[in-house]
Amino acid sequence: MASLSEFELPFIIIDDGSDSKTKRALSELSSHDNITLVTLSENQGKGGAVMAGMYQAQKLYFSHVIQIDADGQHDVQALPALLESSKTNPLHLISGKPIYDESIPKARLYGRYATHIWVWIETLSFSIKDSMCGLRAYPVSSTISVLDKYSVGKRMDFDIEILVRMYWEGVVIEFVETRVIYPEGGVSHFDALWDNLKISWMHTRLFFGMLPRVPKLLARNRKIGIKKGK
Repeated sequence: MASLSEFELPFIIIDDGSDSKTKRALSELSSHDNITLVTLSENQGKGGAVMAGMYQAQKLYFSHVIQIDADGQHDVQALPALLESSKTNPLHLISGKPIYDESIPKARLYGRYATHIWVWIETLSFSIKDSMCGLRAYPVSSTISVLDKYSVGKRMDFDIEILVRMYWEGVVIEFVETRVIYPEGGVSHFDALWDNLKISWMHTRLFFGMLPRVPKLLARNRKIGIKKGK
């Protein structure tokens, strides 16, 4: 929170079924005027927490939401570029494009590219440069429309699925580079077995969901190609 205070933005913090010690710390934070605390009685997973924050942002009449993970992996100095891109193109979804250092585990790096390949197949496009970065600027209205229309995964599959479905709905997705580090001794909530199973099932659903959309996706990609050609 301290590293983000310089940006003078309102914050929505999600208590995703935290323990009593964390609840006390979050309660103290929420005493600040620019902080809204949303408490979930049971753990919903990363996606469920982001969705809860998104619906709260809608209630507060926010136009955009910046998603940033609480694990400290993302360089907050990328925020100015993210905010500027979102202001310039308010209807676009702006995502971080990670620049990794030597701290990233090789298994994580290769695993990410396996998912990227599936996303390129599901969108019939290379437009999505990265599908797993947790630093994003979402336009609230179009994001809520997608969440209301589809049943999107509530755990680690969320970041990937929401990007694909918003692309399917015609939302333009842009990227800004951001440094990402994996701190020594950092805590990961990624469950290698269950989260990978959920992601595999998600890709299966998205692949078959892509098939009836092939004509529409090809037409969109052709249109994008013509614009770039100009």
